[in-house]
Amino acid sequence: MNEKLAGFAPTPPAARMENHGSAMLKVAMTTGQDLYARTGSMVAYEGFVSYEPNPPALRHQAKEWLTGEGAPVMRCSGDGLLYLADYGADVVVVHLNDDALSVNGSNLLAFDAHLDWGVERVKGLAKFAGQGMFNVRISGTGWVALTSRGTPVVVDCGRGDDETYVDPDALVAWSPVLKVKGKRSFKAGSLIGRGSGEAYQMAFSGQGIVVVQPSEDSSDRLRVRG
Repeated sequence: MNEKLAGFAPTPPAARMENHGSAMLKVAMTTGQDLYARTGSMVAYEGFVSYEPNPPALRHQAKEWLTGEGAPVMRCSGDGLLYLADYGADVVVVHLNDDALSVNGSNLLAFDAHLDWGVERVKGLAKFAGQGMFNVRISGTGWVALTSRGTPVVVDCGRGDDETYVDPDALVAWSPVLKVKGKRSFKAGSLIGRGSGEAYQMAFSGQGIVVVQPSEDSSDRLRVRG
């Protein structure tokens, strides 16, 4: 192999999911351990891997995901190495240990098929800006891969009594045990968010984490009009 390219060659997997560079996910596929991945995210694979786009078992469960026309995911199965990416976005790998994560659907890249999951409305937000918000809640023990438009920051909300405020368009994921509420701010309109005269934030409190990306691209947020 050319010496200039040797540093980019895949290494033997050490875990079920891991990064290969900042913008690619490497998944060690094993027979009997299926994976759900965003449709169209496969960029390469080695071995014997098969795909089932929009599997029938998911259509009802994910009816609110994005357009409501079906789950934008594929079921992957087989034995080999699978490489996933999302238009150069950073990939963040999370291992849940009998835990849960609430994820913006547009930031969800892949997760173990045995994990419990479902699309749910985020409570307490519909009265703000005339809209509701849906997220994908994943729980259990297993692997989840998220995407972020740039290197994200993980905010620990359990360090004090103060609330943590996040622009909804920059939000990637959070611990479902956190309390969530909406807040409007007129004075901060020119500083936080991309509003004209008014800013809208989500306030988090309690013990848990919030993952925030350095981007406010809301082109495919998981929202519906209330």
